[in-house]
Amino acid sequence: MEQIIATVRGFDGALVLVPEPGGDFPEVAWGDAFFYYAPDGRTPENVQPYGTIVTKDYPDDAASDLDPPGRWRVNVHVDRATFRDLTGEEPRGISRPRDHAAVDIVLPHPVYGPLGWVSVVNPGERTTGLVVQLLRHAHEAARARFARRHHPGPA
Repeated sequence: MEQIIATVRGFDGALVLVPEPGGDFPEVAWGDAFFYYAPDGRTPENVQPYGTIVTKDYPDDAASDLDPPGRWRVNVHVDRATFRDLTGEEPRGISRPRDHAAVDIVLPHPVYGPLGWVSVVNPGERTTGLVVQLLRHAHEAARARFARRHHPGPA
């Protein structure tokens, strides 16, 4: 987990938030990580992170069984073609049953899969390189969105 966080921190313009006790974030988010493109270092308003790491089950998201010690999940927003290549299904057409608690395998996110998110519980030898590649692509897509919002072309 720390390796992935450190890698994303190295992306140009990356903002990695890891909420801790005593901060402005709710307790449920403590220990998780949220990845943004934010070249000014400020948390973007009205923008979702392009990737996250969660370290525990959430009330509406327990299928990955993250509460046991040492379990965590990286989540990445990907484009439709990448989602299809990785999962064999369209984001809004997910129908195959999956074991979302399985480790080191790319799966549709158990809650946000229909919105184009994939996830990996405890990335290992098979998936760490791919996860980093997906995060880099998601970061670049976030950078492009940022550029369009802040530097629109001629009207």
